[in-house]
Amino acid sequence: MTNCSSMTHFLLLAFADTRELQLLHFWLFLGIYLAALLGNGLIITAIACDHHLHTPMYFFLLNLSLLDLGSVSITVPKAMVNSLWDTKVISYTGCAAQVFFFYFLMPAEYYLLTVMSYDRYVAICQPLHYGTLLGSRACVHMAAAAWGTGFLYAVLHTANTFSIPLCHGNALDQFFCDVPQILKLSCSDAYLREFGLIVVSACLFFACFVFIVLSYVQIFRAVLRIPSEQGRHKAFSMCLPHLAVVSLFISSGMFSYLKPNSISSPSLDLVVAVLYSVVPPAVNPLIYSMRNQELKGAV
Repeated sequence: MTNCSSMTHFLLLAFADTRELQLLHFWLFLGIYLAALLGNGLIITAIACDHHLHTPMYFFLLNLSLLDLGSVSITVPKAMVNSLWDTKVISYTGCAAQVFFFYFLMPAEYYLLTVMSYDRYVAICQPLHYGTLLGSRACVHMAAAAWGTGFLYAVLHTANTFSIPLCHGNALDQFFCDVPQILKLSCSDAYLREFGLIVVSACLFFACFVFIVLSYVQIFRAVLRIPSEQGRHKAFSMCLPHLAVVSLFISSGMFSYLKPNSISSPSLDLVVAVLYSVVPPAVNPLIYSMRNQELKGAV
């Protein structure tokens, strides 16, 4: 029997037991991490230095790259260190920090993607009002709201999770500290308060999801009414990268947290966690720059 007051560390789930596979995991994660640093770093530098990219769309993209850099730096370096040194240990403080920053940056990214869908909606459906609805002050306020909401979300989840007494050991079935895995260690019904907070958060996430869907319904209706093929192609080029990033983020996250227990297993949970927490920050820069000539030129 252990509790929060006496616990000094948690044990994370290892990717492999053999030394060869551990080193393979280290090099694989190192490659993904360097790709994420390089891709997002180039986008941030290009947008910050090229005044032609000082528009609402690229301002939000810069914020997205900052969030991606932060989110991938929370989990991947610790996982690489554990694989390299053949250990599973993370300190109690380190675990709390992982939970805080993960639940700060990931929700902030989701809210920012919601704001970016509004940006695309205004650009295509109400182009004459674009400068009015998305002025510099409005863009800063919307980005700040995304960051601030993520921060509040993280404070509430971290405070609630680490105030719950833990009675079922300290081994987590995940390669980083995640709230659902920590709740599995809680005593009896002590997790119900955190569960209630998760339900409220899920309702907010669903509201954002509905907003994104409705925005793209209006966008596609407007695009299909564009008479010229070149105009439709340009409009789709503006929207498809964002839609691809949103789809990857939402589908992997929903599958991870909403999949039925009948198909749940530590190995599957591990793979899905990598898909929604590690892969998107590395591939998002590629998705956004693939068909964007302005961004390619700036880079």
